[in-house]
Amino acid sequence: MKQIVNPFISIIMPVFNGEKTISNSIQSVLNQTYKNWELILIDDGSSDQTISIIQSYIHQDSRIIFLQNRQNLGVSYTRNKGIAKSSGNWIAFLDSDDQWHPDKLKKQVHVIQKNSDVDLVYTGSSFIHPSGKRSEYILQVPKTISYHTLLKQNIISCSSVLIRKKLAQRYPMKRDEMHEDYAVWLQILRDGYYAYGINEPLLWYQLSNNSKSGDKKKAAVMTFKVYRFMGLNGLQIFYYLSFYIFKNLKKYFFIHNQV
Repeated sequence: MKQIVNPFISIIMPVFNGEKTISNSIQSVLNQTYKNWELILIDDGSSDQTISIIQSYIHQDSRIIFLQNRQNLGVSYTRNKGIAKSSGNWIAFLDSDDQWHPDKLKKQVHVIQKNSDVDLVYTGSSFIHPSGKRSEYILQVPKTISYHTLLKQNIISCSSVLIRKKLAQRYPMKRDEMHEDYAVWLQILRDGYYAYGINEPLLWYQLSNNSKSGDKKKAAVMTFKVYRFMGLNGLQIFYYLSFYIFKNLKKYFFIHNQV
């Protein structure tokens, strides 16, 4: 397909040693029924066959743009780099092991066309186990969500988000030692912007024991760091972290017991 001069959506995909999963992720973008996009792939210092796989796709579709970091600089820096190089008015994020339903972008664009005040659109998720099996559990999301409700559980998956570019630039991702995307969504809601949820599993989230969310103790510590970053006091952190632990243990149970 010819390169789109003025893409409406820029899709940012950072990747580090993603040779086992990146083909499925890229293919899920190519399979989108909505076509007015560019895909910015940024390699963050891979040492496997990731780059060769990406190069094979560049020749197939001119909407794919390939960037490289000289060394591993982390997902926050890499996403921000993609945003800086983007041409679209809206930004979508997709991790290199996740996949999209073919109508994901189409349904999100429909929402923003019908609701001019929407600043961020997120969706529900289904889950893929490391074995490749799909969990029957579906992460349900509300049509709207408040700052205080999101503090209790992060139900906004980064790979499901479509966000105005000006907001992505205003609230850059920081500090890979915490849930950097969660901190961005919280700042946006705290400051009065409007997030809209599509309660359909348009994101297929890849579970991994090696991911940030896969290590539950590490994930809890990273959530604590998000609360500190947001300026919560000790009592507030205890209150919201209690909700976080309960809700995420419940989600973990359902994901791993509904296969």
